[in-house]
Amino acid sequence: MNLVVVFDFMKKNELLSHKNLLDLSQTCAGELFSGVCYPWEVLPKIKDFILYLGARLPETEYKKIAKDVWVSRESKIFDSAYIEGPTIIQKGSQIRHCAFIRGGVIVGENCVIGNSTEVKNAVLFNSVQVPHFNYVGDSVLGYKAHMGAGAITSNVKSDKSLISINFNQQKIETNLKKFGAIIGDSTEIGCNAVINPGTVLGRNTTIYPTAMVRGFIPENTILKNTGEKITKFDSTTISNK
Repeated sequence: MNLVVVFDFMKKNELLSHKNLLDLSQTCAGELFSGVCYPWEVLPKIKDFILYLGARLPETEYKKIAKDVWVSRESKIFDSAYIEGPTIIQKGSQIRHCAFIRGGVIVGENCVIGNSTEVKNAVLFNSVQVPHFNYVGDSVLGYKAHMGAGAITSNVKSDKSLISINFNQQKIETNLKKFGAIIGDSTEIGCNAVINPGTVLGRNTTIYPTAMVRGFIPENTILKNTGEKITKFDSTTISNK
């Protein structure tokens, strides 16, 4: 492989880095991503990181409501919600009726985990909303990501084999058996969409309701439930014409 090909491969692979997907200033878990090449590499490290960070949270701002569960005093936890540790929930967030947090979860500021939503081993950046009947497992959801009612991240392949990512007609091995999705900042996922294992969604992507998604979807893309992809217009470019 010559140097031009190697450079081109590396440049394309940068699309999968956290720098092109996630605003680390919008999470308390920025340190977790330090030194990793791809954001899914943090998934096996989330629980240990929560234990490390939780022990350092100020008691004036957080209360420990159960073993290894730190909750901001400015968050709202509904009585019917169930939370396992290790978990951190930051200020302004709501954990609503019958939500189930299974541990290994960082909930950023001003997030919503809603009615009958289940979350495990995941990082939710600030202002993420998973408000109705969602499943989020072994995933990272970027700033202002939103999942419509019934949308899920499927995190295990049916044959239980290790998960790879389809990217530019290549397979990138993750060496993970459980990996849902990396969902870029400001991505909108429609109702009842299924995000298959090993999916990476670029920033500002829109997924149509009931769509089945797999592989890498570039930023500013609309993915229809027919599989058709449309690139979003740049509103600043339109306004200047």
